[in-house]
Amino acid sequence: MSETKVAIVTGGGTGIGAACVRELAARGFRVGIHYRSSGNASEALLAEIGAGFLVAADLADISQVEAMADRIKQETDRVDVLVNNAGVSIDADLQRMKIEQFDAQRATLRGVWYLTKRLLRHFMLRADSGRIINISSVIGHTGNAGQIPYAMEKAALDALTKSLARELKGRNILVNSVAPGFIVTRMTAGLPEEVKADILGRIPLGRMGRPEEVAEVVGFLATAGSYITGTVIHVNGGMYGG
Repeated sequence: MSETKVAIVTGGGTGIGAACVRELAARGFRVGIHYRSSGNASEALLAEIGAGFLVAADLADISQVEAMADRIKQETDRVDVLVNNAGVSIDADLQRMKIEQFDAQRATLRGVWYLTKRLLRHFMLRADSGRIINISSVIGHTGNAGQIPYAMEKAALDALTKSLARELKGRNILVNSVAPGFIVTRMTAGLPEEVKADILGRIPLGRMGRPEEVAEVVGFLATAGSYITGTVIHVNGGMYGG
């Protein structure tokens, strides 16, 4: 087995995912950057960090998740950390949302479940070691109008964290969630100013977070915190305490 530890970050080309890639690379990991549509940004990020590799897949398509897992096996003989960051937000209120939209939102969660299953089987269970870090959201705890399926998906990620941590009892594989609040990303940049003002009014620190502030917690969970598992860590400026 190679000596350099390997981390996989899904949705790693932009936003919080890219910040996690940089943080883990700075901590000495060889990082596999997964992307669905941000190929150019992912290639630039790989050139920036140096040691790593790219994997492309639509997590909503199980056949592509299979191919992704096989590609990772070709690239490395170990996966020490899996950061399940990739996600989508298809927003509409309950009465307006179509079944097809709901299914598209939930299909990504199925892909996260299946990728975790595959990488556990091929790497972490064989090594009796590993860290799985699920990026959920404050919305999974507080709810949000017009985002019911998204809130359901993020709450489910935290349920996955707690249940899988129990399933892996005695295997030295830690499973935790990081639940960001409102972070400065392309998604939040497009919010109307009145919406941003309302959000800031609910954050005791009085500002939105930065992707790097989420990545710092991911980096900690990837390298330390050896007595932490089955836990949701909130990174939201005091907006919600859990």
